[in-house]
Amino acid sequence: MLKKGTNVTLTLEPILGSAGIRPENALVIRHAFVKDDDNGLQGIHADSTDAEIMKYTQRQSARPRTFPIEPPRTWVVFLREGGDRARFWSVLENRGEIVNDGALRTFDLVVSELMADLRNRLVIGWRSPRTWRLNGTTAVGYPVMEIADAQPVPFPGFDRLVLEHVELQAVMREHRYAAWRTALSSVLGVYLITDMRDGRQYVGKADGEESIRQRWSAYAVNGHGGNVELRNLDPSTFRFSLLRVFDPSTPTRLIDEAESHFKNALGTRTHGLNRN
Repeated sequence: MLKKGTNVTLTLEPILGSAGIRPENALVIRHAFVKDDDNGLQGIHADSTDAEIMKYTQRQSARPRTFPIEPPRTWVVFLREGGDRARFWSVLENRGEIVNDGALRTFDLVVSELMADLRNRLVIGWRSPRTWRLNGTTAVGYPVMEIADAQPVPFPGFDRLVLEHVELQAVMREHRYAAWRTALSSVLGVYLITDMRDGRQYVGKADGEESIRQRWSAYAVNGHGGNVELRNLDPSTFRFSLLRVFDPSTPTRLIDEAESHFKNALGTRTHGLNRN
């Protein structure tokens, strides 16, 4: 138990831990804005695109003392932000070295969804201004200086809404999607779930007192929303979209008719995941 008046500093350690990142298996990088790097290659600047930052990160010196001979699978990348501050850019998955010409090594890196909700929001204090890379076990002690509010994401419209399951979970949880939840709370409707592994589809509905938001919240929690047809499937490959939306005053009978129409039109009873 903390004594009254005790100051507690939040560090990077619990943030990595909550994302399932083990410090001993992570490399933490802070890029600086430079015109050219030590290898004579074009550097990055404050207006660099994500693609440019990725390309810059992929290329590392072949000198053993400059970069680890066997870098870990997880790279946590920050950008320098004045003085001793570093703003989180992204977590990258290192899939291995693909080119080594003796001077430069190029790595196959892909963007990970780990800590995606903290991109451009998390700022840590960088205690070693001359050090641009750290082992995760060292970086975990660096203090968190800021976690900025997420920028609101504009709602794309009902007819353009397509969400993977992980995106649906974010929509139902994160502050930046508040407008989305408001919109989905305002309508009833018929929706489509597609299992992208095999293309099978499920047509469902939200009617009566249950809005689309309420119905989809159940899918965000457990993946199946109580539907027997979906209960034994992995929801990570589900894609959610809306087929038709209705005003909350719409009689249930009309929504039932629309649901039945789409089941027939898409053949989801015969070739899909609907049982009735």
